[in-house]
Amino acid sequence: MIIDAHQHFWLMKDRKGGWPPPELAAIHRDFLPADLVPEIEAAGVDGTILVQSLPSVEDTRFILGLAEQSDTILGVVGWMDMKAADAPAVIADLATSPKLKGLRPMLQGIADPDWIDDPALEPAVEAMMAHHLVFDALVLEPHLSALHAFARRHPGLPVVIDHGAKPRIAFGHYRDWRHAMLRLAELDNVCCKLSGLLTEAGDQKPEALRPYIETILDLFGADRVIWGSDWPVVNLAGSYAGWIEQCREIVPKLDHEAVFGGNARRFYRP
Repeated sequence: MIIDAHQHFWLMKDRKGGWPPPELAAIHRDFLPADLVPEIEAAGVDGTILVQSLPSVEDTRFILGLAEQSDTILGVVGWMDMKAADAPAVIADLATSPKLKGLRPMLQGIADPDWIDDPALEPAVEAMMAHHLVFDALVLEPHLSALHAFARRHPGLPVVIDHGAKPRIAFGHYRDWRHAMLRLAELDNVCCKLSGLLTEAGDQKPEALRPYIETILDLFGADRVIWGSDWPVVNLAGSYAGWIEQCREIVPKLDHEAVFGGNARRFYRP
């Protein structure tokens, strides 16, 4: 079973002038399940993990509703305010949907890079573990030190780094990113998604991604790397089919079953 562990749906009317802006014409429109079906069928993908793209509980309920009407959406990673006083109650309510598999604060958009390293998150984390939820980390390199402290403090919480922490591939930025990722890879509860890298490459040739993909595989091992398309954002830099084929060429064939499905099943438990 091949699983795409990172894709999005959205309605532009709900985004109220926010991202994506009109100049990103390839993704400045509504995206719903019917738009993705031809892509996953052509790529031989059996199911997906649908990830939030707005910091609102309303958006999470919207995508949970889509998931509950679809056999191909195997799970949802939603959003809620993890520092809110009622966080445990909100998590319990959202978790009444069997399709809820994780939560994702949008750390890359939070000004304080240490936001995640805060005891105020403890009640929410305890509720997440009680409901067997995964923590998706949408981070950039400046967040990785605080994420390391957070993940180390909660060894029972599965953590997945989205998009390889968005290394600045277009600028050849590698050494500091690798060092920070090495520290996180030393924690057994941390995995990494092989997703979103194509849009970080800018005008670089596809081969520029190879060192980053190979580094993620080397640091985390094939049993803790999870493939995702980041569709429809991937359309800004390429295509669904092109990205999965590029990854299939770089990931050793003996690791395909794990990276392209097995790890997502074990991690998200769809």
